Amino acid sequence: MEGLLASLQGAVGQGVLWGIMVLGVYITFRLMDIADLTVDGSFALGACVCAVLVVNKQADPVAALFAAAFAGMLAGAATGILHTVFEIPAILAGILTQISLWSINLRIMGGKSNLPLLKVRTLISGFVDQTGLTQAQASMLIGILVAAIVIAFLYWFFGTEIGSAMRATGNNEDMVRALGVNTKMTKLLALMLSNGLVGLSGALVCQSQKYGDVGSGTGAIVIGLASIVIGEVLMGKLLSFYWKLISVVVGSVIYFAIRALVLRMGMNANDMKLLSAVIVALALCVPVVLSRYRLAREYTEGGEDGC
Repeated sequence: MEGLLASLQGAVGQGVLWGIMVLGVYITFRLMDIADLTVDGSFALGACVCAVLVVNKQADPVAALFAAAFAGMLAGAATGILHTVFEIPAILAGILTQISLWSINLRIMGGKSNLPLLKVRTLISGFVDQTGLTQAQASMLIGILVAAIVIAFLYWFFGTEIGSAMRATGNNEDMVRALGVNTKMTKLLALMLSNGLVGLSGALVCQSQKYGDVGSGTGAIVIGLASIVIGEVLMGKLLSFYWKLISVVVGSVIYFAIRALVLRMGMNANDMKLLSAVIVALALCVPVVLSRYRLAREYTEGGEDGC
């Protein structure tokens, strides 16, 4: 029982930290209706930048987080320029940036695929030393704090004029363009903001796991989509934008909790990619099946009443 609780604590901690990445995916996938595959590369970019700054440059861990977020914004800008200026489809622009980031991340890491942070002070290890909490508990508390700050910022930002223009671009681009809004700029800003959050999440996960890896972002987009859909299924009736942002992080926590429980039950870790795909597929299919069932039931009941 203690082992299960420890696993769940670790899952909640990782879920909150990854939830910041999911917030970035939510901006492009839900608000802007853009399929951005830069995420896998920009997540690893944030982790690599953070690891190199903390280990090789002896930088402050908090400053490393800001640097990682800025690096993610640059990655998002690259995708945005390819998509808006050169009119490359968003999905292809994201793939091109993601592929190039693999080589860039290796160069940032000095040719190494992995860089440990065991002997350096990080934000989370420093918090552990000061409070006496476990690594999982420290990750959870710091993750909740950062996620709350990010959610509050996004709630404020998307209430501003430029934020409202970005949301309107995702809803009806033609109408917004007719009103004189530069939709190319709103898309570019959205991609930069999204990947900035993804890079920040990668840096936090790097400091939590005590290593940076060029492959750490593999499958991040799948985790993001799964978390978004899970959150929407559980909290979809809450109409407030603020609660929609919270549901994204809650979905991430639940996703990692499911993974932890499945691993505790003895599932092979190599099958986790398959599990992720199944979770996404089920989360996407169940609402459609339920909707069709309700329509069929209403049609049948209506026919019987008519007879």
